[in-house]
Amino acid sequence: METVPQFFRHGPGPFTRLFVFILLSCLLIAEDTRLKYFPQFRQTIGVIIFPLQKIAYIPASIYDQIGEFIASFYLLEENEKLRRIYLDNREQLLKLHALEVENVQLRKLLGAVQQIETATKTKAVLAEILSTPRDPFSHKITLNKGSQHHIQLGQAVIDDQGIVGQITQLYPWSSEVTLLTDKDHSVPVQVVRNSLRSVVSGTGKNDELELRYLSVNTDIQQGDLLVTSGIGGVYPPGIPVAAVLRIERDPTGDFAQIISTPVAGVDRNRQVLVLALVQPESNESQEIPAIEPGKN
Repeated sequence: METVPQFFRHGPGPFTRLFVFILLSCLLIAEDTRLKYFPQFRQTIGVIIFPLQKIAYIPASIYDQIGEFIASFYLLEENEKLRRIYLDNREQLLKLHALEVENVQLRKLLGAVQQIETATKTKAVLAEILSTPRDPFSHKITLNKGSQHHIQLGQAVIDDQGIVGQITQLYPWSSEVTLLTDKDHSVPVQVVRNSLRSVVSGTGKNDELELRYLSVNTDIQQGDLLVTSGIGGVYPPGIPVAAVLRIERDPTGDFAQIISTPVAGVDRNRQVLVLALVQPESNESQEIPAIEPGKN
């Protein structure tokens, strides 16, 4: 009997196969719903094929890691670039802020120059502070102007608020200023409110001056503004010096202790003005109009 080759044999028809698969699916659904055997079987299969899944995912994982490495490299480069830009912009912003502050200060000094030259016929030279005292017991600063810039010993130094000190050491291209707070420095002053004349002296302490040898019944009040009287010819008249801070009157003593604070300060400025020497006042009883501190 002649047999049909294997590849010419026909299996069940498509509808028969469909019916078998549908029936098998229904049986599997019923078993999974009623008997609950397949979840454990699936978990067992999952445990067996898990290593195979990990191995299959290795190429994709390597590809993702390479992509992340390349992306992180570009991000690091971009962050470094942005950091440099930020630092450059920050530096420029700080310089701009410093220039704005300096510009404001120079405008105030220009206003002070115009006011002083108009009121006292005194010429002023702009100078920059080179160094300030680090020692709390030192009350001297150094300016970038000296004898080559026509600076002279004894000239007064001011800022836009008032008197800072006096030139006490002179060099060709620099000079040294003794501040008001130095214990060996004194300035003839006048009370704006009642024209009372006196001398204010440094105490060796920062931001503290003292009016000495005034009787306990002297007409002086807290907050009174003290300006230069012009006596002695060193300081032009009417420039603010200090404001009275506190007054201690001891009835058993002869003199009152009057403490004042300077209206000017080198810690707030980079530039100051050096004033030319003036001639002594011929009429000491003449009242001197005060130049308002900070007025432009």
